[in-house]
Amino acid sequence: MKQYLLAVQFDESAPLPPEGEMREQRARTAQVTADMRAAGSWVFVGGLLSSNATMVVHPGNGTTTMTDGPFAETKEQLGGFWVIRCDDLDQALAWAEKCALACGCPIEVRPFEDAQGA
Repeated sequence: MKQYLLAVQFDESAPLPPEGEMREQRARTAQVTADMRAAGSWVFVGGLLSSNATMVVHPGNGTTTMTDGPFAETKEQLGGFWVIRCDDLDQALAWAEKCALACGCPIEVRPFEDAQGA
C-alpha cells in the first residue's frame, strides 16, 4: 500500500464561520477520520494553528536564521492534514473527496515517496 498526504488548504483571509457551523464541520471531519480508521486507511491526522504561529528556520553558510510567519506569503495555508494508506491514487482521491465535503476546504493529494524513490 502507498501512503498519501491529504492536505487541507485553508484560506486565512476569509472570515471564520459561526461557531455552530464550526462544530458541525468538526463533527463531519471526525466522522471521515472514523471511517478511515474502520477501513484500515488511517495513519495520522492533525489540525494546525494559523500561520501566525509559524517559525521558519533558514539554512545558509553553515548557520541558520529564524523568522516569524510562514515560508510563503499567501492567503492559503496548510490548515491540517491526514496521512492515509491506500491501494492506489483513485482510492486516495475518493478519501480526499470525502474530506473536502466534510471540512469545506480544498484538499491537496500528494503521494509519499516510497523506498524505491517513486
